[in-house]
Amino acid sequence: MITPFASSTIAHDGENGELLGKNGIFDLAILDLMLPQENGYDVLGHWRTEQHLELPILILTAKDTLTDKLRGFNLGADDYLTKPFHREELIARIKALLKRSGLLSDETLLQVADFTIDLNRRIVTYKKQSLQLNGKEFDLLVYFAQNPNVIITKERIFDRLWGFESETALTVVEVYISNLRKKLKTVTADQSIKTLRNVGYLFEVNK
Repeated sequence: MITPFASSTIAHDGENGELLGKNGIFDLAILDLMLPQENGYDVLGHWRTEQHLELPILILTAKDTLTDKLRGFNLGADDYLTKPFHREELIARIKALLKRSGLLSDETLLQVADFTIDLNRRIVTYKKQSLQLNGKEFDLLVYFAQNPNVIITKERIFDRLWGFESETALTVVEVYISNLRKKLKTVTADQSIKTLRNVGYLFEVNK
């Protein structure tokens, strides 16, 4: 199982899980060891040594011997939790891994250039002007604000906001980009979201 920050994608076998890792769109992976076709140890080895994935990896498995745990850590796992487990403990471990990797913060305000985003209240202001964003518009701006001056492909935006297994058409990204641009124009004349033809989008801010 591989879990991105805002949505989740499930791989039901090791081979599919290994392929999903190549996408590079995930913030954290939860990996079972007893997978069909290719076991979790092999998947973990491919991720770390061949694909050079740096995302946090938590092993969640019924294999509870010291030998199993040491093998998992030696292959590059960041944490190891055995079944049965309490849901609260799993969530706590996930949060700890994301905080350690810098992907999760206790801060509720995200400040980028002249934008202030209240993540809890889902409120956006630009130079003290209120900006009304709905649903995925807000999520899209947050994703851009978390990655300023970084090129993000349409596919990565789609997988982040809608999920890898969503049946929604990829063109929905263009619709929400257009909607967000229109909303931004109500508070600023600057065109913050740049389109790089056949490459992706860039949220351009002055450092």
